[in-house]
Amino acid sequence: MQMALAMANSIKKAFLQELTARFGSLERLHRSQSLFTVGDDAARVYVRYSKRHGDKKTFYGLREEDLRELAGHRAVICFLWDDQAEPLFVSFAEYEDVFSAVSPARDGQYKVMIHLEESGAELYIAGAGRFSVAGHSGWNRLHNLIDASRLRYQPDLSHPQVQTLLGAIGSAKGFDVWVPQSDRPNLDWSLTAPFEFRVSLPLGFDPVVSTLAEVDVIWINRGANSLQALFEVEHSTPIYSGLLRFNDVHLAAPNSFPRFSVVSNDTRRDLFARQLNRPTFQASGLHKLCRFLDYGNVIEWHDRVSRQEE
Repeated sequence: MQMALAMANSIKKAFLQELTARFGSLERLHRSQSLFTVGDDAARVYVRYSKRHGDKKTFYGLREEDLRELAGHRAVICFLWDDQAEPLFVSFAEYEDVFSAVSPARDGQYKVMIHLEESGAELYIAGAGRFSVAGHSGWNRLHNLIDASRLRYQPDLSHPQVQTLLGAIGSAKGFDVWVPQSDRPNLDWSLTAPFEFRVSLPLGFDPVVSTLAEVDVIWINRGANSLQALFEVEHSTPIYSGLLRFNDVHLAAPNSFPRFSVVSNDTRRDLFARQLNRPTFQASGLHKLCRFLDYGNVIEWHDRVSRQEE
């Protein structure tokens, strides 16, 4: 066991050293031991290691809470194993909908395997099937995935413009979209094609229905009374107030597990981290479900979804 752990640590350490040499400074995300940001959050890299079982199989667990941190970002999952010629890089955006369509195991992890076939590597996701990832190995693959975002662009978006983009993303992904009634006339339809609004909020949230009604953008599973994602756009308002709103929803429906996101300019990222670390959010478990998105992430996410629709 100790020898296997030492091998894993050695391979991971060598990979991170090479990643730093090629792309500059790395930062570990505060809630994960395996999730790193490259440069100024130019990309997120989720690093997983497995020893080889026989000649052709490796096994991995991908934590649901780690995958939450990849959504909306330029992100890759890096699969490492012993005696590997070059790392295998899988773009998370290509498989985001696949993971959304299946459920993690009871331990909160998606179980995946890499099959090392003569025709090339195949990715197996439990409950979803096998996918060819031949040609996804090598540092050039990573360069191609993240070069476009190496230089960060911080757009000056208004609060209604961010709501417009988030609503369009949710609609394109097949969700019903709720935006507060008073905000709808202010949305900017020059940014995206108009989408329809959800007429009413889901049933079963009576204690917090007035709170839900004021959340900036909500994605709701179509044909069901279940929340998929909630977004609070904190353009200049206190981040703490948005977190309190999320916390009320989480405590009223602790088993619904929607994705909570605070959206703001990147300059407020540190403030978000400090506020989320308050004891009240640690005790409720919101700190495990809530993440930060900056405006650049939202624009990139919208652009990717728009291209997929073309």
